[in-house]
Amino acid sequence: MKTNTKTRVRLSQAATEVLKRRYLLKDDKGKVIETPEELFGRVASSVAKAERKYPKSPGEKEVARAFYDMISSLDFLPNSPTLMNAGKDLGQLSACFVLPVEDDMAGIFGTLRDTALIHQSGGGTGFSFSRLREKGSRVKSTSGVASGPITFMTAYNASTETVKQGGTRRGANMGMLRVDHPDILEFITCKEDNGSLNNFNISVAVTEKFMKAVEKDGEYDLISPRTGKKAGSLSARETFDLIVKQAWKNGEPGIVFIDRINKENPTPHIGDIESTNPCGEQPLLPYESCNLGSINLAKFVEDGKIDWVRLREITRLAVRFLDDVIDVNKYPIEAIGNMTRANRKIGLGVMGFADMLVQLQVPYNSEEAVNAAEEVMSFIQSEGRAMSMELAKERGVFPNWKGSAYEKKGQRVRNATITTIAPTGTISMIADASSGVEPLFAVSFIKNVMDKDELVMTNPIFLSIAKKMGFYSEELMKEIAKSGTVKGAGGVPEEVQDVFVVAHDVSPIWHIKIQAAFQKYTDNAVSKTVNFSNSATKEDVAEVYKLAYSLDCKGVTIYRDGSRDEQVLNIGKVNKKGEQEAIQISNEHRIVRQRNKVTFGKTIQIMTGCGKLYVTVNEDENGKPFELFSAMGKAGGCAASQAEAISRMVSTALRSDIDPKIIIKHLKNITCHRPFGFGPERVTSCSDAIAKALEMFTSPPTLGIVKEENAANGQTLKIEVPDTQAAVKESKEGNYIGGICRECGGPIEYEGGCMVCRSCGYSECG
Repeated sequence: MKTNTKTRVRLSQAATEVLKRRYLLKDDKGKVIETPEELFGRVASSVAKAERKYPKSPGEKEVARAFYDMISSLDFLPNSPTLMNAGKDLGQLSACFVLPVEDDMAGIFGTLRDTALIHQSGGGTGFSFSRLREKGSRVKSTSGVASGPITFMTAYNASTETVKQGGTRRGANMGMLRVDHPDILEFITCKEDNGSLNNFNISVAVTEKFMKAVEKDGEYDLISPRTGKKAGSLSARETFDLIVKQAWKNGEPGIVFIDRINKENPTPHIGDIESTNPCGEQPLLPYESCNLGSINLAKFVEDGKIDWVRLREITRLAVRFLDDVIDVNKYPIEAIGNMTRANRKIGLGVMGFADMLVQLQVPYNSEEAVNAAEEVMSFIQSEGRAMSMELAKERGVFPNWKGSAYEKKGQRVRNATITTIAPTGTISMIADASSGVEPLFAVSFIKNVMDKDELVMTNPIFLSIAKKMGFYSEELMKEIAKSGTVKGAGGVPEEVQDVFVVAHDVSPIWHIKIQAAFQKYTDNAVSKTVNFSNSATKEDVAEVYKLAYSLDCKGVTIYRDGSRDEQVLNIGKVNKKGEQEAIQISNEHRIVRQRNKVTFGKTIQIMTGCGKLYVTVNEDENGKPFELFSAMGKAGGCAASQAEAISRMVSTALRSDIDPKIIIKHLKNITCHRPFGFGPERVTSCSDAIAKALEMFTSPPTLGIVKEENAANGQTLKIEVPDTQAAVKESKEGNYIGGICRECGGPIEYEGGCMVCRSCGYSECG
């Protein structure tokens, strides 16, 4: 069945690029064979097929037409898996999954298999590792000792790295551990090295007892998952301070108020909620999934006022759409399909909130904005629940309704949950809207395009106002793009500066107030990043955590600007230190020096997950690194060819007089599916090994036995280090997910617990 797809959809250039890259159908040669109109028609018609099941439905054709109008007008967009897979053979439409991790090998690796299937289908997964017995605990079946949750998280991380999600994005995970687990301190610090567990977001599941102990500066009990008995105690304040310290350092872990989440669990008779999806906004029972969608609030302001009539229409239609998705969805695992259909959770949220505020001329960091958030979300929740009740009359209540919180209230609803605030990383780009409930990313920013040119992108509302008020100029837009903010920009009226605030203009307190305002009227949770300036203190972070708790948030994620290896919010520069050498290389006409017939150097042996890698670094007449060769022992195929390719590129860079430190920085900590070793001794990939070898050449370790050997063309040095990795100084540089997009190399924005690239549209979330 087709909807009317002849009317051209109005999309920005950036939105069109994102659709072409990630969503439109392609043939076997990668050629796009679908228009945006056909994409929206495909999604609308395939989801509307669910209407066939219900005799009281308005009709499949009528509903499909309404779905198409709603999506093509960008009033509402479903999560990315629905846009990608609706109407295709894969047919997996959900974004969020939570899987159980049982305390036995069959359960652990059975879940690992299920995880791979979910990631392959385009979903993200959440886990609680709290059921796993603590490190050192006895294992009866083998008479050995348990290795603890972190070891198994490493295995899950490696598996995720190998699975390409639906051909468009890699899998993302949430790893959660209860604050009273005996291994909690190790968990809190497990991502201290930014190269570790790079496919996981991590959060501590914080209990009410713990928070009260923090307030009283008392101790709290650790509980063994194996016995259920007390296994020690810790100072609550010291544990809390460690969480704060690590979050201040690199943004992780986040915290989730798990008791608060279970207090509002709509189906406690089915089980306790243990974890959330990767970005934290969707608490789910084991084997539950949830499909999400977001209303674009920027489209509902007319003449400075909110159009409540049309917002009501779209809210109700969106609830019908999301409920239909549950029926047409092809679930990757039968248990997930059964649990999802039994509870029928949906997550209707919003995007474009910051755009809406701008149109209302309301500053994001104001009580007016808090009031607007409560007014809008309470309206959406109320209308959404009313529509769920109508669907219950038309189709019946969700199967697990009896015994639920709704039955106790006498409310017959179709869906166990209705509202969720997701980060909307990529779909907000398609809608040309601000992301989720975040402030504006930037009023103006620089986008790198395919031909290496830089394009100045400016918020369309600001652009319109600037031209209307007469202060527009290309020079001003370029100047604003250097910092992203209009604060202090000459020529911009003060009242305009007040309204067009960006994330780093907003104090952390206002971030939390806005989050709490939305949480007040959201069934599930709110995905939100609290932005801190680089100069923020640990005490500032602690204050925000306590405020989030006092304002009834369900969790909180913070990011201190520049706290990772490279700048995350990149506006005018590529790296936080202004180190643009790597970008400038492509624009400069460098002379590549020729090699002599005889060169001398050192060969360094490093153990990798693919075997022994021998890296030879030769030097020029001045004793500086000049070229690099690598050999992968007896291994061949992909590993050897990749090592050779990297070596050739490194040699070209060295002969072009590129500082080896820059090369090391960009290769170090890149992760493959077969890392080797642990902690600072860990070799994460052949790229990482080559970086470590080059670093050894420039800063030789004190360990090791140095032997002179005769080579075919003269003397070379072979360095044999008994424990090569231990000789490498631990470095925090070069984490490839820090601030550089893994797909296009562009700058990354960190928002709502999600990495987003504004240049190519890459996102870890929908």
